Amino acid sequence: MADNIAQGGVSAGKPWRRIPNGTKVRHRLEGYQGAVDGLTELTAKGSPLNPDGKTQYRINVGEPLRKLAPEEDLLILVDNEGLMMQDKQNARARRLLTERFRAIFSEDKFIA
Repeated sequence: MADNIAQGGVSAGKPWRRIPNGTKVRHRLEGYQGAVDGLTELTAKGSPLNPDGKTQYRINVGEPLRKLAPEEDLLILVDNEGLMMQDKQNARARRLLTERFRAIFSEDKFIA
């Protein structure tokens, strides 16, 4: 998982740690679920953006469908042990990932 230092959209030079690809998420308002499939840079003004000030997450909601959403609209899905749900990651890796992201996001960002 790469740490991205955001440029332009983050206040006070705080680092932005993007949600890794493969992480299972649910859209807070629209209710669809899928896995993070990367970032898409937007050039149109007016759309809500990630803390980097230029992208939205691309969410795979089933081949070949993708939806775009800013971080603020996404909830991170966790399993019955409270670990982030991730494609192709073992429990130890998911535990470390979960610890990192629970230190960043408020508890209401994680849902079972």
